[in-house]
Amino acid sequence: MASKGWLAGLVLALVAPAAQASLNVFACEPEWGDLARSLMPDADITVATTAWQDPHYVEARPSLIAAVHRADLVVCTGASLEVGWLPTLLQKSANRQVQEGGPGLFYAAEQVPLHQPHDHVDRSMGDVHPEGDPHVHLNPDAVPVIAEALANHMGQLAPDSTSDIQRRYLSWRVDWNLHRDQWRQAAQRLEGFELVVQHTSFNYLLRWLGVKPVVDLEPKPGLPPSASHLSRVLGHDRLEQADGILVATYQDDRPARWLSEQTGLPVLVLPATVTDGAPTKTLPDLIDHLIRQLEGLADDA
Repeated sequence: MASKGWLAGLVLALVAPAAQASLNVFACEPEWGDLARSLMPDADITVATTAWQDPHYVEARPSLIAAVHRADLVVCTGASLEVGWLPTLLQKSANRQVQEGGPGLFYAAEQVPLHQPHDHVDRSMGDVHPEGDPHVHLNPDAVPVIAEALANHMGQLAPDSTSDIQRRYLSWRVDWNLHRDQWRQAAQRLEGFELVVQHTSFNYLLRWLGVKPVVDLEPKPGLPPSASHLSRVLGHDRLEQADGILVATYQDDRPARWLSEQTGLPVLVLPATVTDGAPTKTLPDLIDHLIRQLEGLADDA
């Protein structure tokens, strides 16, 4: 009886499909955690930041170092967005696979052209990225290119799961294209809309929609608005053309509220990345929400 049981177990092992390896993924920003989860739902994913944190400034905590140490794949924006903290995580993780140039490190910004690259950057210019604007996850035309590259990269790391990853990517791409068709319709309504902004967090989406950032609350990228700069903003000749003020949830909204009190312009404080819950739980949901809020602002203008 025991030998028959052993034989039955052997037969089941031979005919059963091979177990597919799931990746351990470390995502620097929530948008890349969401994208990785769409391609491999059973992956173990750690996300370093939230919509309420400035991704430029993150503490290299022991828990994050441990997560990078365990990771098969680190997915980050790149373009110097994480330059203040990611190198420390990589170095202290002692994980050879995810070091610069290693097979386990993927930079989204390296997959697509970026807006506003600079040949020369120095500290006097503020928080400027020489590679260009890194907030590329809000570019509806760039994200599918990044998703395809990430799917291919994940397939190389988990070859047994390649066909499933590609199938999920194609399904994701169909859904994204349907959303993008709806966003194009919204863009027809929003084209020419003008906003006061703070930093470049939303600029890819605004540019795609034809919405113009006419005034920036920051005197230089990454520098908080000073009283003297806000006084200059209040006297800006383009301010009268603005329809509202847009800031990200991780930014201090007091300068925007002050300007609103002086001008009567409405303020939108919105997440610049994916959150843990509705209505911004996924990248398509996030862009849907941002566009709906802008449409509401346009309706009231």
